[in-house]
Amino acid sequence: MSDAKLFTPANAGSINLKNRVVMAPLTRNRARPEDDAPFELHAEYYGQRADAGLIITEASQISPQGKGYAWTPGIYSDAQVEGWRKVTDAVHEKGGKIVIQLWHVGRISHPVLQPGETDPVAPSAIAAQSKSFDGTQFVDTPTPRALDAAEIPGIVEDYRKAAENARKAGFDGIEVHAANGYLIDQFLRDGSNKRTDHYGGSIENRSRFLKEVMDAVVSVWGGDRVGIRLSPYSNANDIADSNPQETFSHVISLLNTYGLAYLHLVEGQTGGPRDIPEGGDLAALYALFDGTTMGNNGYDRASAIDAVHNDAIDLVAFGRPFISNPDLVERLVREAPLNELDPDTLYGGGAKGYTDYPTLSANSVAAE
Repeated sequence: MSDAKLFTPANAGSINLKNRVVMAPLTRNRARPEDDAPFELHAEYYGQRADAGLIITEASQISPQGKGYAWTPGIYSDAQVEGWRKVTDAVHEKGGKIVIQLWHVGRISHPVLQPGETDPVAPSAIAAQSKSFDGTQFVDTPTPRALDAAEIPGIVEDYRKAAENARKAGFDGIEVHAANGYLIDQFLRDGSNKRTDHYGGSIENRSRFLKEVMDAVVSVWGGDRVGIRLSPYSNANDIADSNPQETFSHVISLLNTYGLAYLHLVEGQTGGPRDIPEGGDLAALYALFDGTTMGNNGYDRASAIDAVHNDAIDLVAFGRPFISNPDLVERLVREAPLNELDPDTLYGGGAKGYTDYPTLSANSVAAE
């Protein structure tokens, strides 16, 4: 089925895509340790995967405070902008499109990763039963410090500056990371947000921080080059909500006011089962959104073709298959076998397990 709708062009806002196969954001922990900047190795990695209709970069912190794991890239310094420019140039030279995922981890961090070794911040001083990677080992995330309301505008401004830096770096747009139990998700959920001011309590109040972030980044890009990632039913990083269907129905209705490029949903548990909890209705959430929809979580060739063919979603994001298959789109079109993933090289390191996976063309040359 090389003529399947999955392999046809599409639009994500004003971003024109040559196919509907998206490279999902994938944390790889290979930024330069001294400045959290990407460099030539990243340009090679992303450039190899430019046949995707759209590449979403690994999550990139908007500020030093937003960092939660060692060796993740940022988008707040000149060196980081310069490094990302190498990446966008490499992708564009091969006819690809690329957006950067903007990230603040909130409580999913550790003092050793924070400026001045201060406590991570969150909506409320509630610890997550989760882990962070400090560069040596995985460590428990501590009880965070609850943000003072007066600090929140500064974080919103960090998002705006990161959006501006993304433009300077040559990206085609941005994706706001509002999923997987990180800061924006922590504000949205009543399990992690126990505030009594105008950022807590009602769904409207819990959505206020997200709205302010979206106002800021859309002011830089326009809505048609801004996407967002949500994980309504996921409990990643110990996140929970008493009524996710109600919460995220409100959130998606709010997002419709921005004319966004796309809505990217993690379907079920992040990197886990696709089961939807009782009371959840994934199709209903997609139906609420006025624009392009993107599904993510455990898709293979057959399920991706089926979902797009039946108009359940417009785009399909593939994660780990893109790590071990730089030419994933070609392999999907041709129903070719996929390279096996090396789990030992997922996080940290250099070119091994990053830029050395073979393509079909390389395999055919080697066989001659």
